[in-house]
Amino acid sequence: MMLDWLKNINKEYPDFWKAYLAKFEHKSKRYVVLSTETSGLNPDRDVILSIGSFAIVNNKIHIGDSFESILLQYKYFHDNGLSNEFILESKMKKLSEPEAIHAFIDYIGNAVLIGHHVDFDVDMINSALLRLDCGRLKNEALDIDVMYRKLVDINDKQFSLDELSEIFKLPKSYRRSPSEDAYSIALLFLKLKNRLGIK
Repeated sequence: MMLDWLKNINKEYPDFWKAYLAKFEHKSKRYVVLSTETSGLNPDRDVILSIGSFAIVNNKIHIGDSFESILLQYKYFHDNGLSNEFILESKMKKLSEPEAIHAFIDYIGNAVLIGHHVDFDVDMINSALLRLDCGRLKNEALDIDVMYRKLVDINDKQFSLDELSEIFKLPKSYRRSPSEDAYSIALLFLKLKNRLGIK
């Protein structure tokens, strides 16, 4: 046990991770809304298949400040006997898991992360970071489901993204991708932030 602790103390992290950690000397005014598509719900066994993100600065969604990628998880598909046709046919940018996680960490910097059940997204990213010999995300994270439950004072029910979209009368999206979900989450966050009086 003591040996593991010493290994962690003297661990040499990848350069991109060291650059990420250095960004936390200052507080960010930028929010990054994220949504992931995953192979399942177990961060220890499953993998991220795609990520969609948008930045929010000064209460405005910045479409140009975005991140979208399919993660090439050929090993996962091969080991589980699954087809990877959707990866090959998609027009989205395709990166290996290490490339995508590296690029995503560069993209988010020290921003506050926003999501729907965001703890799950963070756990999945942390599992991918572990495979790259990095630490865990340091970003503060806010969850729109928790924000809504706080607004209406409900503790015994969780709300799906579709339910929240309906409550706030957002237009329905029939094709769900992580980027479309991230955009819906961004709209909901701005509405909830305003109603909860978050500066």
